[in-house]
Amino acid sequence: MSSTVPPPATLSHRVPDLGAMVLLLAVARHGSLGRAAREVGISQPAASGRIRSMERQLGVALVDRSPRGSRLTDAGALVTDWARRVVDAAEAFDAGAQALRDRRDSRLRVAASMTIAEYLLPGWLIALRADRPGTAVSLLAGNSAAVALRLLAGEADLGFVEGLFVPEGLDGTVIAHDRLVVVVAPSHPWARRRRLTPGELAATPLILREHGSGTRQVLDAALAVHGGLARPLLELSSTTAVKGAAESGAGPCVLSELALGEELSARRLVKVPVAGVRLRRQLRAVWPAGHRPTGPARDLLSLTAQQPQAS
Repeated sequence: MSSTVPPPATLSHRVPDLGAMVLLLAVARHGSLGRAAREVGISQPAASGRIRSMERQLGVALVDRSPRGSRLTDAGALVTDWARRVVDAAEAFDAGAQALRDRRDSRLRVAASMTIAEYLLPGWLIALRADRPGTAVSLLAGNSAAVALRLLAGEADLGFVEGLFVPEGLDGTVIAHDRLVVVVAPSHPWARRRRLTPGELAATPLILREHGSGTRQVLDAALAVHGGLARPLLELSSTTAVKGAAESGAGPCVLSELALGEELSARRLVKVPVAGVRLRRQLRAVWPAGHRPTGPARDLLSLTAQQPQAS
């Protein structure tokens, strides 16, 4: 013979709420409705009304009231035993849920595109550590396409990308702006040029980041109306590798201005202006659509708005 469980809507009409059960337990401990009301933080009239409502709901008298205090009826004593089990289970449920929250809030998985990972995230993470010293942070660095895949696969809690748009399946917000610049070694013929035309840049084989990077995406879009990019001289998967190749004199490259401060100051690389082409981009924080960041991810997102932005 199978048994059926009443639907929650039916149970909700027959089972007192948790607050009423806690009040009944307090009455049992103190033998006084007034002292029980003070313990749970409500007025005595409100406590009396809650007990009466509970009695009507159950269809039995629970408390005998007299000038000497409040005493449980036989039915009230039995209901109190049942209520104690429910309250104990609720406390265990709450403790378990808190443990889950603590575990979630003790770790943060960040996925970031290379420029942001190398030149912006360290400062943000230092600030986060000051606010949340117990949070363990793991950083997954890759191009913008890889960041999107990590987030969609549930492998990261918050991401940062550099492209022209928010990747499909994600929501995001702009956290900073960045500019791409053309740089060459001092020995390169372009180092003596006052400016280049977009057509010259498009027609010249460059040292480039790989497809899927935000830098490559912006450059492709900017030069599309000028004939598109020539076949790359080299195609490398890290900013450091691109800079190293350019410094060696292999050829020109296009990188974020954020990544070039030291090389430009030391004149290991020289900036070459390009007329008539916009090489600016927005840097974004991103997360799975419909799931706004919580816990440490929310705190890190807030910190990005408080830090100085790239020009």
